[in-house]
Amino acid sequence: MVNGDNDAIMFRKIEMRAGAACMNELSEGDETNASIMTGQVKWFDSVKGYGFVTSAELGRDVLLHANVLKNFGQSSISDGSTVTIRVVETQRGMQAQEILEIVPPSVETADLADQSFDPELDGGELEPARVKWFDRSKGFGFANVFGRPEDVFIHIDVLRRSSLADLQPGEAIAIRVADGDRGRLATFVSIWESAITSS
Repeated sequence: MVNGDNDAIMFRKIEMRAGAACMNELSEGDETNASIMTGQVKWFDSVKGYGFVTSAELGRDVLLHANVLKNFGQSSISDGSTVTIRVVETQRGMQAQEILEIVPPSVETADLADQSFDPELDGGELEPARVKWFDRSKGFGFANVFGRPEDVFIHIDVLRRSSLADLQPGEAIAIRVADGDRGRLATFVSIWESAITSS
């Protein structure tokens, strides 16, 4: 193994231990001192497994761990999303214990005007799908609706409007699909349970 590979593996192990320590500390947080607050997602990195919520109410940032987000049913969240969370004070500071609500950031119509899809497309019912691939740096990816072979285009702005920031290959999602000029495209993306409850 190359020395750089060893360093990367060691760094990932340290990150995983730190994440586990945060979750242990979070589960041991004082439930009686838990409070509910609303704030905005400052940033969230799904690779690192955490991010921060800014809170004017608390006057400081609140740690948002990936496991708390997963308990809500999402693997990512858009920067700028408004969240209502239950927070606890731990030895390391304020941490989100539970997400109660996520409101996507508002997307300016002018920002969407230059995009390769029509934001006015509505689409049909929510359908269960699986992510084929998604590249955040390119700003798009594809998914397949269960039982259908054709690819469905997913633009990053659709994710942002849906309060998501990233998708992982193989991730189960719910999407609303419309036929665009270049083929099928997602007009809305949600957690996969949404497709079950909307049926």
